[in-house]
Amino acid sequence: MFKIVGIFNYLAVVFLNAFTDLGHKIIIQNTIFKVYNGSEQIILTAIVNALILLPFILLFTPSGYLADKFAKNIIMKYSAIFAVFITLLITYSYYSGYFYMAFILTFVLASQSAIYAPAKYGFIKELVGIKYISAGNASVQAVTTISILLGIITYTLFFEYLVGDIIYTKEKILQIIAPLSWLLVLGSLIEYYLASKIPNKMKRLYKKRFIFKKYIKAIYLKKNMIMLKRKEEIFQSIISLGLFWSISQVILAIFPQYVKSEIEITNTIVVQGLMVLAVFGIVFGSILAAKFSRYYINTGLTSIGAIGITILVLLIPNTKSLIILSMIFIFFGVFSGFIIVPLNSKIQSLAPNIHLGTILAGNNFLQTVFMFMFLMLTTFFAYIGISTKILFYMMAFTALILSIKLLKRYFIMTFWMIMELVLKTRHTYKYIGLENIPQTKAVLLLGNHVSWIDWFIVQLPIQRRINFMLERNIYEWKFFHILFKLGKIIPISPKASKDSFKEASIRLKESNIVALYPEGCISKTQDLGKFHRGYELIDKHYNGIIVPYFIDGIFGSIFSKCKKAKKKSFFQKREITIYFGKALPKDIKANELREIVKSLKA
Repeated sequence: MFKIVGIFNYLAVVFLNAFTDLGHKIIIQNTIFKVYNGSEQIILTAIVNALILLPFILLFTPSGYLADKFAKNIIMKYSAIFAVFITLLITYSYYSGYFYMAFILTFVLASQSAIYAPAKYGFIKELVGIKYISAGNASVQAVTTISILLGIITYTLFFEYLVGDIIYTKEKILQIIAPLSWLLVLGSLIEYYLASKIPNKMKRLYKKRFIFKKYIKAIYLKKNMIMLKRKEEIFQSIISLGLFWSISQVILAIFPQYVKSEIEITNTIVVQGLMVLAVFGIVFGSILAAKFSRYYINTGLTSIGAIGITILVLLIPNTKSLIILSMIFIFFGVFSGFIIVPLNSKIQSLAPNIHLGTILAGNNFLQTVFMFMFLMLTTFFAYIGISTKILFYMMAFTALILSIKLLKRYFIMTFWMIMELVLKTRHTYKYIGLENIPQTKAVLLLGNHVSWIDWFIVQLPIQRRINFMLERNIYEWKFFHILFKLGKIIPISPKASKDSFKEASIRLKESNIVALYPEGCISKTQDLGKFHRGYELIDKHYNGIIVPYFIDGIFGSIFSKCKKAKKKSFFQKREITIYFGKALPKDIKANELREIVKSLKA
C-alpha cells in the first residue's frame, strides 16, 4: 500500500489537520481546567466538545454534497486554506485575551473539519482501493491518533510550562500562552502545501446541484437519511460507531473531574497523560485490526472490542492506582481500534462511489448527533449533582448494549475471530493460490484431511462462510451442536449420505462454498490416503467450480493424529502452508483428484 503515489502526502495532511484542531481544543480545555472546578468545569468542558461536534450536524448535507461533486483532494486543499485564516483569528484572540472569542472559534475551526472529513475518509477508497481498505483505514486511524498524542503532549507541556500552578484569570492565561498559536498557523500552512500535492483520484465528475432552500427546509436531510438506511449493514455500522464515540466523549469529559476530586491530582500533564495512553492503544489496536483484516474486513473484532470496553469502563471508577489506570486506558485504545477500523472500512466498502461523500458525511452526522446528545445529558447530570462514578456506570451500561448489538450481528465472525486469536499464538499461516477461489461463484473445496482444525485453516483467508460436511456423530455433540447449526454445517453419515450430498447440491446451486474431505477421516500418516467417490454424487448443475487444496505443516501437532512427524518446541510457532490449486472440471474422478491434490505441494 505504501508504494501508492500520494499516500505519504495524504497521511501527512491527515496528521496536520488533527494536530491543529486538537491544539486549540487542548488550550481551551486546559484553561477551563485551571480556572473552574466541580460541575462548572464538567459543563464548560462538555460545551467545548459540543461546539466541536455541532458543525458535523449542521453541515451534514453541504459536506456530503461537496465530497461527491468535487475531487476530494481539492476539498482537502481548500479546507487547509480556510484553516490558515481561522488560526490567524485564533492567534489574535489569544494575544488580546478574548476568551469567549477563542471559545467561539472552536466552533469555526470544527466547521472546517466537518467540511473536510467526508473528503478525507472518502479518499481512502479512491487512493488505495478495496484491496487495502482495512490497511488504509488503520493507517489513517493510527496517524490521527499519533497526531492526537503528540498534540496533547506538545500543547499540554507548553501550557503547563508557561502557566504553571499560579492562579490566573482565563483572559490572562490566553495572553501567556499566545505564542503557541503560531504553531497552529504553521501547521495549517504546511497542511495546505502538502494537500496541493495530493493526486486527483476522481474517475468521473457527477452532475449534482445544491439548492439552498432544500437545505434550509431539511429536504436534503430527509433524502440523505433515506439513503443511509438503504443498506442495513451501513446504517447499523454507523449507529454502532455513534454509540462507541459517545461513550468515549463522555469519558474524556468526566475523567479529569474524577481524577481531580477522587485522586486529588491537579496537574494537567498527569491528567492528559493518562488519557493520552489510549492513543498508544488505538495505534496498536488499529495495526492489529489491519493485520487480522489482511484477507477481508474482519467484523468479528468489533464485538470483542465492545466487550473489552465495557469491562474497562466498569473498572475506572473503582481504581485509584495511576498504574492500573494507565493500563486501562492503553487497553481501552486497543479495543477502540478493534471497533473503529472494521466498521469504517465496512461503511466505505459498501457505499457506492456516487454517494460515498454523502454517506460518510451522514456517518459523521449521526455519530455527532449521538455524541452531542450524550454530552448534553452529561452536562445535565453534572448540573443536578450526579457523581462521576454514576456517569461511568451509565457509560458501562451503554457499552454493554453496544456489545450485545455487535455480538448479535457478528456472532459467527466473532467465533472465528476468537479461534484465530487462540490458534495464531501457536501457528503462522501462509496461503498460496488464494486467487483461484472466486468471489461470487459456487465452489466445491476438496483436499487432504490432516488435523482437527482443518476447517479453521481453510476458512481463515476466505470471507465467504464455508459450508463444511461433517460426520453426523460429531455434528450431534451436545455442546457443539448449536454452533455447528449456526455455522451451516452439513451432517453426513454412511446411512444417509445421499441426502447429505443432495443438500450440498442445493447449497452449491445457491452459490455457496461447500467443503468436504474425500479421504473420509483424519490421516494418521503423512501420506495422502485413498479418495472416496462420494463427492461425485453431488449434482453438477451449479454455476461454479471445484478447487483442490493441500494443507502442509500440521503433522506432529497436538491437533494431528500423525505423531511420528517432527515436533516443535513449545516456544516455536508452527508454520503451516495451504496450497489452493486451479479450477478443476466438475466431473473429475477421485483417483485423478488425489494425484492433483498430492502434486500441489510440489
